[in-house]
Amino acid sequence: MSPRSRRLSLAASAAVLMTASSLVVATPTAHADGPGSGTPYVVTVGDSYISGEAGRWAGSSNNSETPADALGAHAYHDNAAGTAELIPKCHRSRSAESYIGGGVGGVNLACSGARTTTSAGDDFKPGLDFYDNGAGRLGQAKMLQQFATTHNVKLVVASIGGNDFNFASIVTQCVTDFLLSPSWFPDYCKDDSSVVANFTSANVTAVRARIAASFQNLRIAMRNAGYADNAWTLLVQTYPSPIPAGSGFRYGQSGYTRQSVGGCGFWNADADWANSSALTTINNTVRAAIGQSGLTNTRVLELQSAFNGRRLCENTVGLYEEVGLSSWTQSTAVDKTEWVNQIRTVTTIGSNYYIQESLHPNYWAQLATRSCVRQAYNAGVPRGGTCNRSGTGLLNGEPRMALN
Repeated sequence: MSPRSRRLSLAASAAVLMTASSLVVATPTAHADGPGSGTPYVVTVGDSYISGEAGRWAGSSNNSETPADALGAHAYHDNAAGTAELIPKCHRSRSAESYIGGGVGGVNLACSGARTTTSAGDDFKPGLDFYDNGAGRLGQAKMLQQFATTHNVKLVVASIGGNDFNFASIVTQCVTDFLLSPSWFPDYCKDDSSVVANFTSANVTAVRARIAASFQNLRIAMRNAGYADNAWTLLVQTYPSPIPAGSGFRYGQSGYTRQSVGGCGFWNADADWANSSALTTINNTVRAAIGQSGLTNTRVLELQSAFNGRRLCENTVGLYEEVGLSSWTQSTAVDKTEWVNQIRTVTTIGSNYYIQESLHPNYWAQLATRSCVRQAYNAGVPRGGTCNRSGTGLLNGEPRMALN
């Protein structure tokens, strides 16, 4: 089945998106390491927007996977041998943002699909809690506690809340409405009852409380591991915009090209709403949850505009075949190709793509966010700020980003 037909079909569209644990340790540590002693570490927790989902791919092509395949078949393999995932479908990629280098260790506990609390079914998704089934399945707060007890954790970076708003279902509904209604009589997702229900005052309040409780769990984990509150910092990420506003798409909304070629099937009005309302509400809820949590050792990494100019289907970038490039290794690929993966609505059998990679920050975006986290780490004196693109080309192998 071609990439074009995979994106057009709807048979299994509910599996799209936002599916954000044992340990991946970047730097060996001595036995004596622990709170305040030894190699400093950055630990990431949360969902697919921090785990590394879609990190295999640098841009997109409808002709072949090869131009965009930056990390290859082992992209998500986080066991010691690099041959398999410790938790299936957590998709902790090797380009994930925790690995800032410079003598700082990196550990990625995040899991694609994670909510604030653990989902303990067959499709195990550890939340930011202390879940422990007694057989090695742990919540991310429990994993953080265990790791921090014997390692010197200075910064915990969290991305959480999008799945509690059912973001995957929202995007699925938006793409379905785009494909099943004509341009002369569009059916918008922004006013569908199933979508609106996620943004009622009551639900926003409930999600805010769950996010706040998850931050409190991280504090408890660190206290249990022997840390004073002022010995570490919680850096909370907001979510970036993955698609442009309606006027910024390079494909028109008439016909099916926007989805069949671009993999970005949103009506203009829904794209406008997604940026101005849905994303704003989710990020405001995350910020408000920090205050509700009562934690005093927090900083905020504002990412909402970090990928602007490089978003999926934005008119400033293109597919490899559209911009005349043949490989992600070419020097201009980072500036001419997309930083967000195409939306795929059904089976990816016959390809190396996963449905859950849809609409996630790809290899370029993850390296960009890694630069943001390194700047926020600030040589061990963490700070917050807004991170945006600051130039073209690569600097030390990463997109140029500035934290202001």
